[in-house]
Amino acid sequence: MKALAALILFTALGSAGEISAPFPREPRAFRATVSYGEMAAFLDRVAKPGFITVAEEARTAEGRKIFLVRLNRGGAKARFRVLFYAQQHGDEVAGKDAQLTLIREVAEHPERLPEDVDLYLMPMLNPDGAEAHRRVTATGADLNRDHLLLAQPETQALHRVARRVRPHLAVDSHEFGRDGEAYAQRGWEAWPLITMDAANHPLIPGYLKAAGLAAVAAAAPLQAKAGHAYQRYSVGGPPPEEEIRPSTSEVDDGRNGMGTLGALSFIIESGVRHRASNPQADLGERVEGYRILYRHLIGTPAWRARIRALTERARREPLPAFIATNTFWGNVGGRVHRVKVREVATGRTLEVPTPNVMRDLVVKGSVPTPRAYAIAPEAAARFLPVLTAQGIVYRTLASPERAQVEAVRLLRLEEPYDPLYQRYKDRQIVERQPAVEALLPVGTLLVNLDQDLARRAIQVLEPCLLYGLYAYPGFRAWAAPGAGLPVSRVL
Repeated sequence: MKALAALILFTALGSAGEISAPFPREPRAFRATVSYGEMAAFLDRVAKPGFITVAEEARTAEGRKIFLVRLNRGGAKARFRVLFYAQQHGDEVAGKDAQLTLIREVAEHPERLPEDVDLYLMPMLNPDGAEAHRRVTATGADLNRDHLLLAQPETQALHRVARRVRPHLAVDSHEFGRDGEAYAQRGWEAWPLITMDAANHPLIPGYLKAAGLAAVAAAAPLQAKAGHAYQRYSVGGPPPEEEIRPSTSEVDDGRNGMGTLGALSFIIESGVRHRASNPQADLGERVEGYRILYRHLIGTPAWRARIRALTERARREPLPAFIATNTFWGNVGGRVHRVKVREVATGRTLEVPTPNVMRDLVVKGSVPTPRAYAIAPEAAARFLPVLTAQGIVYRTLASPERAQVEAVRLLRLEEPYDPLYQRYKDRQIVERQPAVEALLPVGTLLVNLDQDLARRAIQVLEPCLLYGLYAYPGFRAWAAPGAGLPVSRVL
């Protein structure tokens, strides 16, 4: 990918037909984020029939609108579909602000949107949280942990849009704290101003993950040119003792959720100094960092053609013969990395040698891919809302049906955090039973894996996954030790 060539996209070179906006024209001049009301009024002004459309996709618990903005000047020629979404967490603002600047820029300079790009934006997925400046929604839900159940109207709206649009490129936009307590105790803060990573779920084809990581690496010179500290997004504590690794490989976030729909999917996180007297003092730098990554990912015509071909190939790809059910991040070979941190007192960048950078996804358990899943009639009412929200195709048996069935028994639900493998709580430890010829009763929900959303169906229903539905409210009823799970594998 010729990453540097992407800089020509959306470059501000003056204006024509200026549009009034509740934010500065120069992104680096941002000192305060745009509110929900300001955003709604701005989107109303910027809409242009046939070019910029603004639609309501859902309403929140407090009645606020979830907006979808579409920018398309090429009509049928706009075949490369892009979905940017932001502010799943209401107190993480820079991605939304950057998207609004992009909308105004294209409205004022239509020629800066390539004719082959069909651009969709959902700038504020959590307006209730945004107005209260809190992470969660008005009902207390963390939206970026709701991509499995899709129990919230906000995540339901995002996935409806994604299934309708089927983007070739998707970007989730967040922020992280640079100055957490563990860093502050050492007199440090996290080094990067902005970070990015690609989807990593095991069901995403390897060539798509490789293209994502190449794009992550190719962004480095662009951010360096702007004077921004940039690296691949990771989680964990300060070096050298703490583990540092890519984000979760599970499906219950936007990045992997979009990735398993066949998009080249990314997460961007900019760094906030929460302990500063004014955490938004550098908002302009974060907004500009976002803009650099957005235009980098939209890229050149050659890049777009390549990614469109790869993602459409991924959507036709047969399912693998085996499903990885148990994975963790490791450091194959015990390599020592030099991790950058910023020394607060001096402003110096330090490089700390650490062997605890874990970037290799290790598969510890797998099961053969089944032909279908069978959901017991007594559990159908609980599973139906999830299948519907996910768009997964199923049929309800009107008469008994004979099948080769493998039941799964839950041994235990491990609630404590696992410090050895740095794993989340609520791990499902199960045991597969021998396959038997069985008569599936009337009322069984049968989910065949010969459908377009087969990978989503696996992520939602596979009973052998280390993390799955049975840790969630409404599904814990089946999580008693020794219980037979209501989803069986049909071979």
